[in-house]
Amino acid sequence: MTATAGPATALESTGLPGATTGAEAGTGPEAATAPGTPDAPDAREAPAAPAAPAAPTVPEGVPPSGADATSETLVAVAKSPASLSPSRAGDFMQCPLLYRFRVIDRLPEKPSEAATRGTLVHAVLERLFDAPAAERTAPRAKALIPGQWDRLRESRPELLELFADDTDGERLARWLTEAERLVERWFTLEDPTRLEPAERELFVEAELDSGLRLRGIIDRVDVAPTGEVRIVDYKTGKAPRPEYAEGALFQMKFYALVVWRLKKVVPRRLQLVYLGSGDVLTYDPVLADLERVERKLLALWEAIRLATETGDWRPRPTKLCGWCDHRAHCPEFGGTPPPYPLPLTRAT
Repeated sequence: MTATAGPATALESTGLPGATTGAEAGTGPEAATAPGTPDAPDAREAPAAPAAPAAPTVPEGVPPSGADATSETLVAVAKSPASLSPSRAGDFMQCPLLYRFRVIDRLPEKPSEAATRGTLVHAVLERLFDAPAAERTAPRAKALIPGQWDRLRESRPELLELFADDTDGERLARWLTEAERLVERWFTLEDPTRLEPAERELFVEAELDSGLRLRGIIDRVDVAPTGEVRIVDYKTGKAPRPEYAEGALFQMKFYALVVWRLKKVVPRRLQLVYLGSGDVLTYDPVLADLERVERKLLALWEAIRLATETGDWRPRPTKLCGWCDHRAHCPEFGGTPPPYPLPLTRAT
């Protein structure tokens, strides 16, 4: 993996058929983080089932207020995991119990300023490419921020609580200024006037020979006239230290595996654009990389399947616990998980 500063080399785009954009998949641009970082879950995840809401205010599997929350009711509506995404794979590797809380129990999580700012910046960078190339300037991008923030609040009313106590508006103003700073920094790293993305916010899904379905949302796909594919992901945080670089690359190799399975093409380059620190990290994968990732995901899925059948979701305490919304339910912090909503089909 290499780190570069300044505008990244552009690939002219010719399109990547066979997948759907985030809008077509019923998803919106949200903040994405590499597994193992304390920032936030990737809210752009496609729902576990097509009809599921993208951001439920009440966790799936829990009856409405006042209903009888019996185990029979929970079993009737809860579903076993059916697919894997980079963020959920990262959850399980970080802490199996966290995976259970997010995927099976669907416990609600409070929105955070950092994750929401990432969502906003992603939306702005996506929409900027609607403009003709010559008009993709930093002032135009910053001018998109208020409108995209309004759209975001309309689509996700729970975000209103972020600044509910900000009576003088100072905290919101600082937050929006930081979003502007991140957007402006992007122009020092890439030149959008030289880019014509094949896809933006691209929802991809592929089924492996084992039956495991992999899915995710790619921020941007560039395709050269020669057919070479570059996968780009925006990060609003800072670039990881070298010892954590492999964790950051996991998400990108996951996407590369899905593209390879869909199109039989190994992406030429994986590119992480860190707006928080002004770094561009790149990696040129080979087929052996993707085969190793596939083996890792199959082993991970087998562990998830075993935990699902036994109900044995063990917490894994780390420094990241300080950012977890579910400590009240975690045995490591004196809490008790909710009743397990799935039938146990195998003894521990």
